[in-house]
Amino acid sequence: MPQVPLSVVIITFNEEANIARCLEAARPIADELLVVDSFSTDRTVEICQQLGARVVQHAFEGYVQQKNYATAQARHDYVLQLDADEVLTEELRQSIQAAKANWQGGGYTLARLTNYCGSWVRHGGWYPDRKLRLYDRRLGRWEGLLLHERYELQPGQPAPLPLVGDALHYSYDSVEQHVQQLNRFTSIAADELWLRGRRNVSLFHLLLKPWWKFVHGYVLRLGFLDGFAGLSIAVISAWGVFLKFAKLKTKPRP
Repeated sequence: MPQVPLSVVIITFNEEANIARCLEAARPIADELLVVDSFSTDRTVEICQQLGARVVQHAFEGYVQQKNYATAQARHDYVLQLDADEVLTEELRQSIQAAKANWQGGGYTLARLTNYCGSWVRHGGWYPDRKLRLYDRRLGRWEGLLLHERYELQPGQPAPLPLVGDALHYSYDSVEQHVQQLNRFTSIAADELWLRGRRNVSLFHLLLKPWWKFVHGYVLRLGFLDGFAGLSIAVISAWGVFLKFAKLKTKPRP
C-alpha cells in the first residue's frame, strides 16, 4: 500500500502562545496543515499563515461541531487532529510516519504527557491519557454533547491501534489559569447534565463524590508522586466536582 496523505487539523481561538510549536512539530509528517479558527483576536491566524497552514474561519458552535467541521474541511481522508497546546515528539512522529506507510484499520490512539505549571505529570490518572486522534474520516466522526468530545469509529471497525511516543500537552502555566478553566468547564458540564435530564443533586454529589475524586487521583492513582503538581491537580479536580453539581443544583428552573 502506498503511503497515505495526511491532513493535520487543529481548531483554534486566541492560541498565539501555543500554535507555532504545535505546527512546527507536526510539519514533518503533514501533507496538509489545516487550522480552523474561531475568529481569534490575537496573532493566531497571522502565525498560522506564516508557518504555511491553510486557515479557515468558522464560528465556534461547540467542540464536537467544530471538530467535525474541521475534519470535513481537510483535503485528505486521513486526519491527525491536534489541539493547539499539543506537540508531537520525535518518537511519535516516527510512529505516525510508519502508520502512513502501512495504514491498518480505522485509526490510532496517541498518549498525552501533560505539563502542569512546569512539571510533567505521570500519575493521578493524567498519563497516558490515550486519545483516538489519527483516523480515516470516512470511518467515524466526533461525538459528545457539550464537553468531553471523542472520536468514535463506526460499528464493526477494528479497535484503534496504539502509536508509540507521546504528544506533549502544555496544559496550565499557573494555578490561576487552571482555576479559570475549571470554572468555565464546570459551567459547561452542569449544562450537559441538565440536557441529559439530571435534576436531583444530593449531599452524596456535593460531599462524597468530590472526596472520592481526590482520594482516587491523589492516593489510588498515585498522584502524590507528582509532588505539588499532583496535589494541586487532585484538590482542584475535587473542587471541580463540587462546582459542577453545585451549579446544577442552583441552575434556574424554566
